[in-house]
Amino acid sequence: MDIYLYNTLTRKKELFNPIDKKEVKIYSCGPTVYKDATIGNMRTNIFQDVLRRMLIYNGYKLKHVMNITDVGHLVSDGDEGEDKMVKSAREENKTPLEIANHYTKLFFEDLKDLNIQTPEIICKATDYIQEMLKYVEELVKKGFAYETSTAIYFDVSKLDKYPVLSNLNVEEQKAGARVDIDPEKKNPYDFALWIKAPENHLMKWDSPWGPSYPGWHIECSAMSRKHLGEQFDIHTGGIDLIPTHHENEIAQSKGICGKIPARYWIHGEYLLINGGKMSKSLGNVYLLKDIKKRGYDPLVYKLLCYSCSYRNKLNFTWEAIEATSKSLERLRNGYQNHLNGNDKLSEEDREILNKIEEKFHTAINDDMNMPLAMSYVWEAVRYEKKNKEIANLLLKFDTVLGIKIDKKETNEGIEISEEVMELVKERKKARQEKNWTESDRLRDLIKEKGYEVKDTKNGMEIRRI
Repeated sequence: MDIYLYNTLTRKKELFNPIDKKEVKIYSCGPTVYKDATIGNMRTNIFQDVLRRMLIYNGYKLKHVMNITDVGHLVSDGDEGEDKMVKSAREENKTPLEIANHYTKLFFEDLKDLNIQTPEIICKATDYIQEMLKYVEELVKKGFAYETSTAIYFDVSKLDKYPVLSNLNVEEQKAGARVDIDPEKKNPYDFALWIKAPENHLMKWDSPWGPSYPGWHIECSAMSRKHLGEQFDIHTGGIDLIPTHHENEIAQSKGICGKIPARYWIHGEYLLINGGKMSKSLGNVYLLKDIKKRGYDPLVYKLLCYSCSYRNKLNFTWEAIEATSKSLERLRNGYQNHLNGNDKLSEEDREILNKIEEKFHTAINDDMNMPLAMSYVWEAVRYEKKNKEIANLLLKFDTVLGIKIDKKETNEGIEISEEVMELVKERKKARQEKNWTESDRLRDLIKEKGYEVKDTKNGMEIRRI
């Protein structure tokens, strides 16, 4: 069955035609491991996971590379400010290595909680310094880069076109461009390939230009070339990477070999919080652990992400999480009903189910249309006859969804907020003192918080409502 993907490079949905008919090569921009990944960051990883699963569903093998940025990503996402890793290390009174190890571990724990498949190859930037140096030296030799007193810059004027993804007219933009950052730059849009390090800089390596460290963009170019070659099938990332990081990756690749590195560029849209931006000042920067602390299965968030296209903004609210939690429970209960069902299926039933399966397949192949795909999942869940064959079909769908539809709904391992746990302790004390009025009051208060308390012969049990 044909696969169609929206390609940022051409600004249209295209028939997917991989270079190798059996193996798809993908590069995904991974995290800069200087702080916790937000649920906005995780939305990008969720759409990348669906892409993987969809391709596997269609019979492809994958060679998927994802980087871990542990050096070179400056605060401004461009050539301004200090390295984010160094800044975080100073603020937390740790070494950059300790910061990187800590937040890398948390990142992969989040991926596990969201049942996101790990790419075949994980690249830590600091393990590829020599490959990056070689890349920069090649660009200098080919005349695409020049040295200033502070850095080695890529000269965008040497390209036939720049930029190619964001579709900006550089000539029109130049008048308003900031040129005061480094007056030695030949063009306002030239970007740093390699940065000369101050004497007290925590992360630096020997190079032909003295102690220095890589620019952010060169990392992905060097690592993708190392593992995937000069050209591969798909490059993914968040929409925020288009105007700087991905433009500059393309520029570097064209300078080296004259090719755009990926044939298909796929980008996920922003996550909104209550209709607005996520920001520290608004106090609405949420992590996956915040969802877990409220007692929700983290896969509820994954299911919420399927409520709209990855190319559309998604609005996160706690009301939406609550509603989606109930939906996940119904999906899992529906699976169990079919698993334990004994209704006989007729040929007509099987024809209907085959059509549901075909429509699901068509939906996921149509630029990962998950809202439409989910409508067919629900059609199967709600099928009047209950039969194990339908349960098996749902399991097949779940190879794409990754929501553990066969997980039995229990309260084992549920995470309960400290506030609710304190109320539970108070209620236990009230019952020990035979203060039934206070016990009932606390039970009602716990219920208002979204939990139900039951008194059993084995003690007090608590579950989410």
